[in-house]
Amino acid sequence: MTVLAPARHRGREVAKLVAWRLLVAVPVVVLVAIAVFVLAAVSPFDPIYQYFGAGIFSASGADIANARAQLGLDVPVWEQFERWVGGLLSGDLGQSLSFRQPVATVIAQRLPWTLLLVSVGLLVSVVLSLTAAVVAAWRQGGWVDRAITALGHTLEGLPPFVLALAAIAVFAVAWPVLPVAGLTDAGAPVSFDQVARHIVLPAMVLGLSQTPWLVLHARSSLISALDEDHVLGARARGLPERVVVLRHALPTALLPFVTVLGNRLPELVTGAVLVETVFSWPGIAAAIVTAALAVDFPLLAALTLLTTVAVLAGALIADVAVLLLDPRVSADG
Repeated sequence: MTVLAPARHRGREVAKLVAWRLLVAVPVVVLVAIAVFVLAAVSPFDPIYQYFGAGIFSASGADIANARAQLGLDVPVWEQFERWVGGLLSGDLGQSLSFRQPVATVIAQRLPWTLLLVSVGLLVSVVLSLTAAVVAAWRQGGWVDRAITALGHTLEGLPPFVLALAAIAVFAVAWPVLPVAGLTDAGAPVSFDQVARHIVLPAMVLGLSQTPWLVLHARSSLISALDEDHVLGARARGLPERVVVLRHALPTALLPFVTVLGNRLPELVTGAVLVETVFSWPGIAAAIVTAALAVDFPLLAALTLLTTVAVLAGALIADVAVLLLDPRVSADG
């Protein structure tokens, strides 16, 4: 992506990039859907046992057969896949075995909360990483820079659930100032104040879990940008260092930062699964865990496709942002 593209061609470049990504995304999504049902075919687990639970031991053969027929489990997997694709095209995602609700209802109830958590967590990560990277690059070689770099490398190896447990130990046990589970306090209605208090810890943990990579990349990009000609020229003109860093070096460093941010989206999804589970956040990621444990293939297939589409869309948005921000970039690269 190094061909110089005139500004008037930006719209054409964006359209070309979107069309190419959609052309690639369609077979990827199809392959993911097929993979889910292939795994269902070779799985040693029978979803009917999870559907009945302990009641399977007292259920009659007729009851089990009727349940299989109602759930569409009485036909080969390839036919189940054919029915599922037909339902998907018509907007019917099937029936969740674990939640005993239509899959579309489960997703509609949980998706907004996941989007809220991921959005706030992403905002936290961006603010923390850019602030720390600017301070570190500004004081390159100093103790602050060394401390931020060391902390970044340390946090790289910590999974989100470890950060979550540490946050609970500090802010809910040692210093009990924040709630650690659910959307609201027990028995309290859903309100802005309740959700705002309950989202603080999970959003901070999710954002902090993604910060180390962003900090280290943004710091490196900023240090490189500080040696570029236009930044050296700004210094030579006697501009204050704060103006040089924030108005000249930082915009240049933001382009690779956006790319790295897009590449981190799969990790953000994985982190959301762990964070929602630890904090009992009623989102899509927690439903993935429930569906997997209950062998709920209709729900698991829909959530897997949704996650795949989200990751592909996030990567596309990041590349479009770079294409719009940097006139040197072309969709042909």
